Amino acid sequence: MPQLGILLSAVSMAAAQPSVLLDSMSQELNRNFGVLKQQADPAPYFLSYEVTEQEYRTISGELGTVTPLATGKTRILDVSVRVGSPQLDNYHRVRGSSGQVTAGAAITFEDNANSIKRRLWLETDRAYRAAVQRLIQIKTNSQVRVAAADTSADFSEEPPSTSVEAAPKLQFDQAAWTERIRKLSARFHDYPSVLSSAVTVSCQTDTRYFVDTGGSRLEHGRGFARVIVSAAARAADGTNLQTFETFESVECSGLPKDEVLQASIDGVAKDLSALLRAPEAEPFVGPAIFSGRAAGVFFHEIFGHRVEGFRQKDESEGQTFTKSVGTKVLPDFLSVVFDPTRRKAAGIDLNGWYDFDDEGVKAQPVTVVDKGVLKTFLMSRSPIQGFDHSNGHGRRQPGYEVVSRQSNLIVESSNAVSDARLRQMLIEEVKRQKKPYGLYFRDITGGFTTTARAGLQAFKVIPVIVYRVYADGRPDELVRGADMVGTPLASFSKILATSDKPEVFNGYCGAESGSVPVSAISPAILVSEIEIEKKAKADDRPPLLPAPPDAAPGGGAR
Repeated sequence: MPQLGILLSAVSMAAAQPSVLLDSMSQELNRNFGVLKQQADPAPYFLSYEVTEQEYRTISGELGTVTPLATGKTRILDVSVRVGSPQLDNYHRVRGSSGQVTAGAAITFEDNANSIKRRLWLETDRAYRAAVQRLIQIKTNSQVRVAAADTSADFSEEPPSTSVEAAPKLQFDQAAWTERIRKLSARFHDYPSVLSSAVTVSCQTDTRYFVDTGGSRLEHGRGFARVIVSAAARAADGTNLQTFETFESVECSGLPKDEVLQASIDGVAKDLSALLRAPEAEPFVGPAIFSGRAAGVFFHEIFGHRVEGFRQKDESEGQTFTKSVGTKVLPDFLSVVFDPTRRKAAGIDLNGWYDFDDEGVKAQPVTVVDKGVLKTFLMSRSPIQGFDHSNGHGRRQPGYEVVSRQSNLIVESSNAVSDARLRQMLIEEVKRQKKPYGLYFRDITGGFTTTARAGLQAFKVIPVIVYRVYADGRPDELVRGADMVGTPLASFSKILATSDKPEVFNGYCGAESGSVPVSAISPAILVSEIEIEKKAKADDRPPLLPAPPDAAPGGGAR
């Protein structure tokens, strides 16, 4: 079940000399592949190594107290061994099977060639044994199971990629951020209705080293920086409420100044206080506007996962669009592009960019839908019928197997109007349908979808701030406890128009190949119909005792 949430952004890079790690990987790749080709039966036809090196620093504060610095450094090795042939190998998907699994292994963070090579040797041996066993199972299954509808090959030949860039260095001023987080988090003292709150800063670097027997040799990296402001409370009826705001940058120095973060804390706390007083939403079907951020998550869930290439070949999937290439799948004023080469949109650093995917293929923009017509799918090096090559979207979290995944999803519209006009169109639609009101989804926290045949072909987007919009001139009314639900094909036909201002949602998407950073960029959209349902509640009431009074600087009560 693919999921999207607000988990995170990057660093400049310059030309660099090959590292001890990359040289060791290349040398051991050639040695191990040569020996296996000569002595193993069956012999592998392809071998690749990827090492993901991550370093992070995180500080979190609550009400003026700061948690100890969380810090860490890891290197994870992923080995891919392919036996058989590109037409049929150990990664072949078999109905009812979870596929090839070769979990990643920790590798030393020290540049010690002997230690690195020994780990590469042992992991190659383990991966080869697993590959042979898997291929035997596949060939056996082919004798007793019905033939697959898609008989395309299991692996594509791609041009080798070679690039060596200096790894990004983590720049984090621990003392300065500790003091900033302490002062910022103390601001929540002014909002007694908030039960729990946090201000968190997190900075990380992510460097990838990749070599394969096709000639690819890569060292590239990026960083992530994020501040999350969050607050939580519980309504009298047991509904858990949470509000938040996030800020992303390519590095810590690009994060906002204190005055911006202070305003964010005030906004998050005031939104939460308003939600505590707001009426509970009722199940409803009617017209609505999604803000650009909400629309981005909407497209990620109901559309993006269904154009990931591997789902078109897997017969356990719903295959919503497998036979739809060349046909209209969205309104003709909409186009959808996935562009991992794009690093900014609307002045915001994007989470879903990268230079090369996790199979060593160079990142490239892909127009999946052009003026409403489906043109292609997001492809890794696993071909599907009609699409024989990767377009740079093979991705994974370290320790998982690569599949085709989303990057930066960009919704483009030729039917764009001003925000004021879009709101007027909503009111006109409310009147036309004779509904008591329409809805405005201002902000969301994420969502999830089911794409398998065995489950419901449905999605859920989880709003945070939702308003009822009345056609008779009454002020908009904030409501709480609503989840947006629906089915994809029915939802696409309900889109009427968009605004002319794109907004960015940065997050992490969890699916078959783990959690990967993504972005969704979209204008606000008007839909003629969307359904909301009530959110689940907790059983417990809010705290029975009043909160303790704030203490004076000396420790006594104020």
